[in-house]
Amino acid sequence: MAQELSEKDLLKMEVEQLKKEVKNPRALISKTGKEIKDYVETEAGNDPLLKGIPEDKNPFKEKGTCMIS
Repeated sequence: MAQELSEKDLLKMEVEQLKKEVKNPRALISKTGKEIKDYVETEAGNDPLLKGIPEDKNPFKEKGTCMIS
C-alpha cells in the first residue's frame, strides 16, 4: 500500500502519526524503572521460568522412553 502513495501522502501520514504520539503521557525513567524493578522482584516467586514447573504438572515431560532392539 505504501508504494502506491506519493511522497507527500507518506509525509502526511508520518505527521499524523507524530501528532498522535506527542499526546502520549511521558514518565521519567527514574520513576518507571523503579516501579518495574519492584514489580519484577514481587512477582519473581510466581514465575515458572525462575522457579521451575513441578514434574507432575509439566505438560512437556517425556511420557516414556523408546527402545529399539
